[in-house]
Amino acid sequence: MQRQTTMAKAETMERKWYIVDAEGKTLGRLASEVARVLTGKNKVIYTPNVDCGDYVIVINAGKVVFSGDQEYKKYYYNASGYARGIRSRSAGVMKREYPVEMVERAIWGMIPKGRLGRKIYKKLFVYEGAEHKHEAQKPIALELKY
Repeated sequence: MQRQTTMAKAETMERKWYIVDAEGKTLGRLASEVARVLTGKNKVIYTPNVDCGDYVIVINAGKVVFSGDQEYKKYYYNASGYARGIRSRSAGVMKREYPVEMVERAIWGMIPKGRLGRKIYKKLFVYEGAEHKHEAQKPIALELKY
């Protein structure tokens, strides 16, 4: 008798809400663990073409840390499409002025691109401080492995 592979279905997925405290966590390691939960790769029933992931709330985004001297050497670029329309900001500036965008960009870089990736990305909520508006969902604290 052959065993059949179980394929997950989006309609039958049970989604949980997790909360991650980013204070003192390294940005890249935080982003990779959050991306794993968002895509559902931490579950046994993971299916690449189905959104199997859970919701993730990241708090204290302004208190992430960088490894080494990335705060001074790493740059974030935005291009407007016009001539000389490129803008660059160091990681230190992003951490001070735009911490939510910095964490969101790190996580977006680690989830698949395309229609499914955009759907997965909508389950991410990042907040600069410790306050968030998802108390009604009763999020479970997620401890990172590293």
